Amino acid sequence: MQRVGRHGRQPPEGGPMENGVGQEPGTHELPPGEGPAAPRARPRLVFHTQLAHGSPTGRIEGFTNVKELYAKIAEVFDISPTEILFCTLNTHKVDMQKLLGGQIGLEDFIFAHVRGETKEVEVTKTEDALGLTITDNGAGYAFIKRIKEGSIINRLQTVCVGDSIEAINDHTIVGCRHYEVARMLRELPRAQPFTLRLVQPKKAFDMIGQRTRSSKSPSEGRVASGKETLRLRTQGPAMLEEGPSPLEEEAARRVDDLLESYMGIRDSEL
Repeated sequence: MQRVGRHGRQPPEGGPMENGVGQEPGTHELPPGEGPAAPRARPRLVFHTQLAHGSPTGRIEGFTNVKELYAKIAEVFDISPTEILFCTLNTHKVDMQKLLGGQIGLEDFIFAHVRGETKEVEVTKTEDALGLTITDNGAGYAFIKRIKEGSIINRLQTVCVGDSIEAINDHTIVGCRHYEVARMLRELPRAQPFTLRLVQPKKAFDMIGQRTRSSKSPSEGRVASGKETLRLRTQGPAMLEEGPSPLEEEAARRVDDLLESYMGIRDSEL
């Protein structure tokens, strides 16, 4: 028998009414400040970019690897991603010490070097080594990073640092990694001429000065030392991490020197 008061029937215990507010069965209200923590938002990283031969400044974000980076740059400047040979950081010049690799400092300004003129050069391999150091852009193009003084290639004035190697004897090498290209060149027979088809970067205008810092970056002054970098990965999301220590940089340089001496390649990401 249930008792009924003047104001009608009382709700059963555990019913969907509490303090006059409807509530789903089996739920309860959390006190203020005790709700589930909101997911932490990932930082919005925006980088500034220009075409190395001259262009307005663009803004890019939301990339996790080099191919996506090239696609973002291409979208900003309304070009094809395959037009981009390589990128340098904080300089428009073809400076192989400033190449964009697997990481970008949060203050870095990105310059994209695009395809210029195509040229063909005939080479006769009179020695085992041509004197080339090959690297690649991570998106299908291998290019010349260094030319050894006094070498076979050094005597050919038309071959320059920064030239992309598009074909060897009409055999396209687009899509090959730098170590594959270096192996092909090593395996070419001596005393037999071969042809290199090269693409040089589009020439930069002299009026463009080197840029060392981004004046528009929201984090200016916070990471000017370059200690915090965006690490690009071939798989998975890009990661924000601390840059290498001086000891780690020196160790990587020595490994690079060994690779260059024995294999004719240079790859800081290895």
